[in-house]
Amino acid sequence: MMRLVAICLALLAACSAACSPARAQEEVVLGLSQNRVQITANFDGSEILIFGAVKRESKIPEIPLDVIVTVAGPSRPVVVHRKDRVLGIWVNAETSEIDSAPTFYTVATTGPLNEVLSHTEDLRHSITIRRAVRSVGSGVADPGAFMRSLVRIREEAGIYRLQENEVEMDQQTLFRTRVALPANLTEGGYETRVFLTRQGKVVAHFDTVIEVRKAGLERWLYTMANEKSAIYAVLSLILAVAAGWGASAGFRLLRG
Repeated sequence: MMRLVAICLALLAACSAACSPARAQEEVVLGLSQNRVQITANFDGSEILIFGAVKRESKIPEIPLDVIVTVAGPSRPVVVHRKDRVLGIWVNAETSEIDSAPTFYTVATTGPLNEVLSHTEDLRHSITIRRAVRSVGSGVADPGAFMRSLVRIREEAGIYRLQENEVEMDQQTLFRTRVALPANLTEGGYETRVFLTRQGKVVAHFDTVIEVRKAGLERWLYTMANEKSAIYAVLSLILAVAAGWGASAGFRLLRG
């Protein structure tokens, strides 16, 4: 009888071990130089240092590890126009609405992106710039062309950036990179993601948020315009009249 009970307990333990989810062998421990950015009247951009380490439960595998870091600003719908020349005048020929596009997006990697990330993993996690922009089309023949145009325009403006080979990694454990935030930031949460990949496959990831908020005079004007629009309009009118009167008086004194 005791032997039968021991066998049952052994079978139950084996079943429990087989059915329980396996713990990740490698995990991300992340740090930020700052997790909050304040937009003030003299704000001209900021730089975030993203650093961390790989926590392991076993020795370092022989196959090297790669790191991908993404920082995405708040997503917004975007209307994209295609212009054509009609009778010598450039007019909007077609219009397409992009369902969701981040106001800022940066991808930094330890190596060439097509080597550290497979197409399948990109589809699963939406890591690359083109996967971060979502569009199902809105009655145009080629909605993909509008999406590619938006990505190209924002890449040329420096809003979307791919920083290959700009994540430094030491001894397959410590990593760091820097992400420059432009002056024209959109207020909101900037989703920061770190992916550990091996042979193009994501083995672990970690998510956090960098808060970007207006402060000082910028915050006061923003709150006034959105929450007390009538008072804001009256103050704007008074300020415009006062500025016009002051300029006129100044010119009269100069001429006199």
